[in-house]
Amino acid sequence: MRIAMLEDDPDQAAWLERTLSQAGHAVHGFDAGRRLLNELRRETYDLLVLDWELPGLTGLDVLHAVRKEQASTIPVLFLTHRIAEQDIVLALEAGADDYLVKPPRERELLARITALGRRTMTTGVAEVFEAGPYRVDEQARRITLHDNEVTLTQREFDLALFLFKHLGVLVSRSHIMETVWGRSFGATTRTIDTHVSKLRGALAIAPENGLRLVPVYGYGYRLELVADVVAERAP
Repeated sequence: MRIAMLEDDPDQAAWLERTLSQAGHAVHGFDAGRRLLNELRRETYDLLVLDWELPGLTGLDVLHAVRKEQASTIPVLFLTHRIAEQDIVLALEAGADDYLVKPPRERELLARITALGRRTMTTGVAEVFEAGPYRVDEQARRITLHDNEVTLTQREFDLALFLFKHLGVLVSRSHIMETVWGRSFGATTRTIDTHVSKLRGALAIAPENGLRLVPVYGYGYRLELVADVVAERAP
């Protein structure tokens, strides 16, 4: 997953980034609430990990802004020294999805993050799932449309899998690049757009097949079910 972490303690931030990166996650660290909120206005993430006590905007302030101002449903894990019951209740009632007290046990932290990813994404583990007439078999690396297998390159399958896992979610080009190509690859915006265009053709993504791949200028893409779009526009 692509994780944004709010933590102003350098040692704690370094440990978290190392632990999560070794588990296969892409971690972006922020030491100020305002910086994180500005980032969330132009980038997308799969999970937020928030400390509570920071100078300026606190983790709770950030959570309120994410849920109310940005109307985001991104999963949020609080990781803080605060252990009082009223603090835990306050964070959960404000929209946090989980709460851990520092210092966290490594295996428990990773298990909770995996559980949050499983709960909020289309699938968090290798399995078979469907979207309209499309059937995606992650383990077999196979996609069928109306029971007919679609021929895809390895990169096209990885891109398709990412979009299907984020069905209905607007994802930034940087998010796509980092997850599908890797942080060190240096794929360009044109590379991503070219692959998306080819994928749209290979999968025959169109309203008649129940899906729409919507480009958002200067930002990214959203794969959505046409039925969902119709429902949103209905009076």
